Amino acid sequence: MRLEHILGRELDLLTADVAKHSSTLSDQVVTSSFLVLGGAGTIGKAVVKELFERQPKKLHVIDISENNLAELVRDLRSNQGYISGEFDTFCLDIGSDEFDAYCNAQTGFDYVLNLSALKHVRSEKDPFTLMRMIRVNILNTIKSIELAKAMGAKKYFCVSTDKAANPANMMGASKRIMELFLAKYSNEISISTARFANVAFSDGSLLHSFNQRLSLTQPLAAPTDVQRYFVSEKEAGEICLLSCLLADNGQVFFPKLEEHKHLNTFSDIAIKFLEEKGFSPVVFKDEQQARDFNFTENPGKWPLLLTKSDTTGEKGIEEFFTDQEQVNLEKFNGLGIVKELVSEGFFDEDMLKLFLIEIQSYISLGRWTKLELVKLFQTLLPDFDHLETGKSLNNKM
Repeated sequence: MRLEHILGRELDLLTADVAKHSSTLSDQVVTSSFLVLGGAGTIGKAVVKELFERQPKKLHVIDISENNLAELVRDLRSNQGYISGEFDTFCLDIGSDEFDAYCNAQTGFDYVLNLSALKHVRSEKDPFTLMRMIRVNILNTIKSIELAKAMGAKKYFCVSTDKAANPANMMGASKRIMELFLAKYSNEISISTARFANVAFSDGSLLHSFNQRLSLTQPLAAPTDVQRYFVSEKEAGEICLLSCLLADNGQVFFPKLEEHKHLNTFSDIAIKFLEEKGFSPVVFKDEQQARDFNFTENPGKWPLLLTKSDTTGEKGIEEFFTDQEQVNLEKFNGLGIVKELVSEGFFDEDMLKLFLIEIQSYISLGRWTKLELVKLFQTLLPDFDHLETGKSLNNKM
């Protein structure tokens, strides 16, 4: 499959930057030890591969998915083989007692990278999964920063999202609040992050579902009015590597993609995807008609449901920075830099403390509503305008 054709660009966004800084990156990796949290997901796996090929002194990978960890090891062994340094994986939940015991048994790491996240807008559909999102995206980030400090790490890196810039959903807002805590802790340890575009065909993504639908002989579905930026899996790993090792404290890296060149609608990508697979799309606007499509009578054709987006939290066009943030577009060929996580005076540290107290009180009580969590988010993000449509992605095909 030609990903370049589907995304409408060459996949060389960071080739020049990685080549230019190749010696610096290799020298830092080979002399350092790394702890990668959430290292078996799509982005985490890409980062681990970038580190592994540069022969780190020590590389430990933590992930909650036993299956993904097993596949990561098989992939590394089958492609790159072995390294002279220490490499190991551990199937652990960052919020668990077992993870705490693991940390107590370690002698420390130079770099702690946190790639764990709940990334789906659909995860905010109910108050229970929403609280899980808060725990993973915010509370576990705080916990892992404290871990990095205790270990004497040189740098803490974690992944944010383009949806954190002027967030339109609770997922993006949770990452924006995470960024506020990163800014707070950047006074205590060197921290950098990256706001990502969508990683094409990442696990659980809409594009990944296209492959799943084909394998199950089911129709594809895509919105016509949602535009997204995309990076490849390898580009995702390179963004993290560059930000972790080269960014100054408090900086946010983002892919330098242009609206008029690189924004893609999901519907256009679905059409190109089917063409790449050798099928002509047959467009439907009705779910049942798409499900009733007769594949036997229509060889070489595939049903494609195209509808407008009407679910909670969908943002029509993505952006990587706000008009309040200072941006450097000159230092790298394929990356832009938000110079500071947040501008001075943008948040009140006492408000961050109160936010955590409120979250912990809900958890201790064992009861909370989505509306309560939305209002709590708005105490930190006054401009966050959450529009509840009453329909989630789970209500659509």
